[in-house]
Amino acid sequence: MLTVQNYMTDSVYTIKPTDTLYDVKQLMEVAQIRHAPVVNSDGRFCGLVTHRDLLNHMISELADIDEQTKKEINQAILVKDIMQENVMCATPDLSIVEAGKILLDLKYGCLPIVVGDILVGILTEADFIKIALSFLDKAEDENSYA
Repeated sequence: MLTVQNYMTDSVYTIKPTDTLYDVKQLMEVAQIRHAPVVNSDGRFCGLVTHRDLLNHMISELADIDEQTKKEINQAILVKDIMQENVMCATPDLSIVEAGKILLDLKYGCLPIVVGDILVGILTEADFIKIALSFLDKAEDENSYA
């Protein structure tokens, strides 16, 4: 059986509840990610901030506010005040098919992967695109020999 562990990203960029909205924005831009799991000082998973959350809480570029003021406001908003706390997680031994169904049925962009309450990875929509491309490449190779 193919499991989440075979396809998850295990080197995950994380943030802390005491980080700021500004910190999250910087991380997402630099690391080119759309999901930032939140872990406490013990490494325990406690929430998630998505790119959509970031956009919902940041001041619009259309607002008539100077950049320094926007930065100061974003530095005053803490992750713990905007993070999603009741996030469905999966374990590394979950079937990749079941994980895919969860993402599709619930319209999630990612599944944090935990052992107990310790974050060990993340599975995203992009991981499923990689899986699909891998299988499609194999299918094309098999068809080219037919």
